[in-house]
Amino acid sequence: MSVHSKIKRVTTHTLQAMKREGVPISMLTAYDFSMASILDDAGIDVLLVGDSASNVMAGHETTLPITLDQMIYHAQSVVRAASRCLIVVDLPFGSYQGNSREALVSAIRIMKESGAHAIKLEGGAEVVESIRRIVGAGVPVMGHLGLTPQSIYQFGTYTVRAKEEAEADILIENAKLLEAAGCFSIVLEKIPAALGTQVSGLLSIPIIGIGAGGGVDGQVLVMHDLLGITKDFSPRFLRRYLNLYEEIKGGVESYIKDVKSRDFPNAEEQY
Repeated sequence: MSVHSKIKRVTTHTLQAMKREGVPISMLTAYDFSMASILDDAGIDVLLVGDSASNVMAGHETTLPITLDQMIYHAQSVVRAASRCLIVVDLPFGSYQGNSREALVSAIRIMKESGAHAIKLEGGAEVVESIRRIVGAGVPVMGHLGLTPQSIYQFGTYTVRAKEEAEADILIENAKLLEAAGCFSIVLEKIPAALGTQVSGLLSIPIIGIGAGGGVDGQVLVMHDLLGITKDFSPRFLRRYLNLYEEIKGGVESYIKDVKSRDFPNAEEQY
């Protein structure tokens, strides 16, 4: 029996064992109690309380506006729902870039106030000191390299990263730095598949991909994209498993029609 099939609660240790056994890691975003309950019951390994809440929950164009307080609120909601999966929370833009002490304070606030199990932050060499400090305080850290959405104004575009050899070499170097600093896992976003496979082979910690090919140790998607709640976002790496936008819209249209025609409520639906 594999480690994956007998676990009661997924931990960072579980993910390491899954990498060793070649068991792919499943990861999705979650931001609220009801949806996190469903995802946890479905058997997801990791839930990421992503700063993508800024986009899909609050309607912002980028991930930059969401605050630490708002991330803690979303994390609290998810933690109340999940009994099996590992819960990772994004440190939002502006809560860790200033200095390593600020990063530590932000990470501790998330852990203390939400009950989550780990934090995630974006960047390479420039955040290594912060990672060391946070890990040193006993907080597990997941890294994030490749396309880092919090740096979108620096990149100027959401295009694939590290296609050129020079940038690929930097990404590999940064991945090694993050592992050495104590990260238990790294997300690689929107990079060539061959590079994702290479990084996964070079590192002993699990590599989770979003648009990083099938040769990494696991996959993550934004839950709203996978379920088809969002309708205008369709990058190559996205597979839509449902079309909830149309399903929910259709259901609501039927409800409106029944209310307007006085078909709802009928005799059996009242006291």
